[in-house]
Amino acid sequence: MKKKILNKISLLLASVLIAATTLTLAGCAKNEVPAVNENVMVSVEGGEIGVGNTQFIFNVVDAEGNKTEFTVNTDETTVGDALLKVNLIAGEESEYGLYVKTVNGITADYDVDQTYWAFYINGEYAMTGVSDTNVEAGATYEFKVEK
Repeated sequence: MKKKILNKISLLLASVLIAATTLTLAGCAKNEVPAVNENVMVSVEGGEIGVGNTQFIFNVVDAEGNKTEFTVNTDETTVGDALLKVNLIAGEESEYGLYVKTVNGITADYDVDQTYWAFYINGEYAMTGVSDTNVEAGATYEFKVEK
């Protein structure tokens, strides 16, 4: 009789442990994509990324002038949404749109070191922010660290 009770208790404890582990892992999975205001990203070495029917070129130029080129595939309508979806940019939302502080794992923060990410469209300084710029197939978008 004691053995049956111990087996039932062991089975119950094992079930509770499995359920707790499953819930913990499921909660962690929801937090894997960085929020817009997080500055922690993994650096990527370029290449083709994303999934979608529209393709554009995205260049990252760091403070030393090193350029990394990506071919981005997307179905998003704005460049900002496309780059957020593939985790290439992060920043802070403001009344003016997304203030990009991190691009491809590199942070430029004017409040810290007077550098910022300048946004270019087809080689020209952009007159719109990344979150207000519609994706154009074949276009080249670029972020450069500037002081």
